[in-house]
Amino acid sequence: MEEKLPVRKKGRDAGKQGASLPKYIWKHKYLYLMLVPALTYYIIFCYIPMYGASIAFKDFNPMVGIMKSPWTGFDVFRQLFGMDKFYSVFWNTLRISIIRLIFGFPVPIIVALMLNELRGQKLKKTVQTAIYIPNFISWVVLGGILTNLLSMDSGIVNGILQKLGFAPIGFLTDERFFVPTMVVSMIWKTFGWNTIIYLAAMTGIDPQLYEAATVDGANRWQQLLHITLPCIRSTIIVILITRIGGLMQAGFEQIFVLYHPGVYGVADIIDTYVYRMGLQEGKFELAAAVGLFKSVINFVLVVIANKAARMAGEEGIY
Repeated sequence: MEEKLPVRKKGRDAGKQGASLPKYIWKHKYLYLMLVPALTYYIIFCYIPMYGASIAFKDFNPMVGIMKSPWTGFDVFRQLFGMDKFYSVFWNTLRISIIRLIFGFPVPIIVALMLNELRGQKLKKTVQTAIYIPNFISWVVLGGILTNLLSMDSGIVNGILQKLGFAPIGFLTDERFFVPTMVVSMIWKTFGWNTIIYLAAMTGIDPQLYEAATVDGANRWQQLLHITLPCIRSTIIVILITRIGGLMQAGFEQIFVLYHPGVYGVADIIDTYVYRMGLQEGKFELAAAVGLFKSVINFVLVVIANKAARMAGEEGIY
């Protein structure tokens, strides 16, 4: 006779699990209490202010407030998409972000792989500290440093170029050089942070894998290609997804500190455009519409990048 397997009663089990959830939370209540400050922060400063996005659908009047301002539907968006300036700042944002992604994303991976091959711990820690410090320097400070270094009149770099017989270059005043200058300075400031992340991921690789590869005759380059890179691939994918999801974030602080009307044609991005319209010209509903459009695009990019990662066999971010 065939032995009948017991049939699980899904409804009853689900009910038991639901009933046990409050007990589980109560049992670990002190751990959950640690989440309260973070949840409070996000609720007060992130989720509640989302109501302000409704300005994009209203004829906002600061004198009467958001609640009493009349609804206009999508009129603000029609006005926005009919402006030539909007498309200019949109493409500027996209171009700067893509250039930063192409040239900036591989840098911390390469540096992390190089540091991982160092055997001298003192040298390794010294280099890590040196490349990590710029991440904590404000763009206001870095803006002053870059101005002193790259100024056409008194900049150190142009002074060296002139002594070598070359003409001075307007790194911060010429549209041809402004974007490359921003990209290089952004990479220099931020690559140390991601390098530390990749190095942390490499510490989780089982040393026995390298030992086995050495026994099999694999050299350092082969170990890097077939052990190190595959083991940190999930970390690379997660960071790549977040970077793709932030393509509409071209770096407001950096550009706001460095740009001027002479380079608006290549450096004016969505964030600086929103700043000028919202705070300087008082067009709050138009600025809110631009910001909402940017957020929607970022969300769509995250979903697409995550879907592509999962289709390729990776875990993604959700």
